[in-house]
Amino acid sequence: MIFNIQRYSTHDGPGIRTVVFLKGCSLGCRWCQNPESRERQRDVLFDARLCLPGCDLCQQAAPQAIHRTLDGLLIARDRLDAPLLDALTDCCPTQALTVCGEVKNVEEVMATVLRDKPFYDRSGGGITLSGGEPFMQPEFAAALFKASHEAGIHTAVETCLHVPWKYIEPSLPHVDLFLADLKHVADAPFKQWTDGSASRVMDNLKKLAAAGKKMIIRVPLIQGFNADEEAVKAISDFAADELLVSEIHFLPYHTLGMNKYTLLSQPYHAPDKPLDAPALLDFAQEYACKKGLTAILRG
Repeated sequence: MIFNIQRYSTHDGPGIRTVVFLKGCSLGCRWCQNPESRERQRDVLFDARLCLPGCDLCQQAAPQAIHRTLDGLLIARDRLDAPLLDALTDCCPTQALTVCGEVKNVEEVMATVLRDKPFYDRSGGGITLSGGEPFMQPEFAAALFKASHEAGIHTAVETCLHVPWKYIEPSLPHVDLFLADLKHVADAPFKQWTDGSASRVMDNLKKLAAAGKKMIIRVPLIQGFNADEEAVKAISDFAADELLVSEIHFLPYHTLGMNKYTLLSQPYHAPDKPLDAPALLDFAQEYACKKGLTAILRG
């Protein structure tokens, strides 16, 4: 189950890349910029700004779940089963209502990936799996990595690593680069802000380091969560001393994904303003450099 394939990306690993976004995540980060990726099943996004007055094509396609009222469209999301989602796919002429998620096999995904192999070869790029959490679909992820290596394509994964190690292990021989989140090293705030376990993530990072895998650590800096000197120091210390990585990216919080929560009829529980802390970013870069890390701001 994927929800997007993005070609010509230059921000998700080296060179020009194709990013394959897989649905499903075991975390519930308050600031998640891809909330449509959390659920393994398909979702419906609705943008009232694009809805045509008087149009009832979606209601005709799924009358059990969609009703037009004087106040707009009402969507009973709990009634959207697979047949109704099938009926709604591509039914909206303005894309006000879209179904997020589709099932593709390895061959179908690779057909898209291979179209740009000359660009990968020239730029040092390749394929990146993202999400969601790609390792929530361990067999599919491993198969895509293997097929990419067999085609001579560099592989990378953007991962929160909040999964059992047995989900990651099958992919190890065929992943060239892990772009791994390290959001916090303390369990209490990690649990409060993500519904997950920092210890699980850190254990998996240690196992990747022991396996000799190349990693770049990524740190989303969120005010109220980890955007402070103490947290930055602890994260940098762990990356440098325990993982022995060479590169760390600090990613200041932004609000570009806020509107997606409205499209999904979900509340947004993260700050409503981007992080504005130039002194902290300077500190993060300087401290990480003192630890022997190459520190990149904004990734």
